[in-house]
Amino acid sequence: MRVNERIRVREIRVIDETGQQLGIMAPPQALSIAREKGLDLVEISPTAVPPVCRIMDYGRYQYQEQKRAREAKKNQRIIEVKEIKFRPKVDEHDYQFKKKHIERFLAEGDKVKATIFFRGREMAHPEIGRRILERLIGELGEGVIVESMPRQEGNQMHTILAQRSDKSGRRAAPAGAAEPARRSGPQTVGAAEGAGPRPAGDAPEKPS
Repeated sequence: MRVNERIRVREIRVIDETGQQLGIMAPPQALSIAREKGLDLVEISPTAVPPVCRIMDYGRYQYQEQKRAREAKKNQRIIEVKEIKFRPKVDEHDYQFKKKHIERFLAEGDKVKATIFFRGREMAHPEIGRRILERLIGELGEGVIVESMPRQEGNQMHTILAQRSDKSGRRAAPAGAAEPARRSGPQTVGAAEGAGPRPAGDAPEKPS
């Protein structure tokens, strides 16, 4: 962005600090007007014919631009890729524990790299690791995007997962992270298990 004496073209279109058009003139004339007001002449549209310049407080303009950039950076969330590692012989408890972590990472907006590590003779049975990853993908449900299908690289097999956003831009929750269903009706408190309603003909006899 060129400012003041650095604007070196034959003529420019000038806008003053209030947004009013001052017309087309030579840069020295526009700069003189800006100086009289204690302001700067700033080129805001160099590709226009002629280029468009505005009279403004350039120092204040720079400060506001930097402030906006800081605010945008502060509100910007950096997406991380979290890695969760499995073994081919993972037990059910460990599998469910790690799946909960994956659901939490996805719900927070991060991506997840689910990795199977093979050792020794486990390398001869990559289908075991593939079944684990395919099961994981299936259980996470339609709320998850598979960015990279399970593939093997050396002694590892991995898949990249991200959370799907709906049309409004909100992130859909993974299948396991859904809210628990509400109870449809009142429940009888203290009822004996397995007890049903007493038939009409079985009313208790009155004492004689």
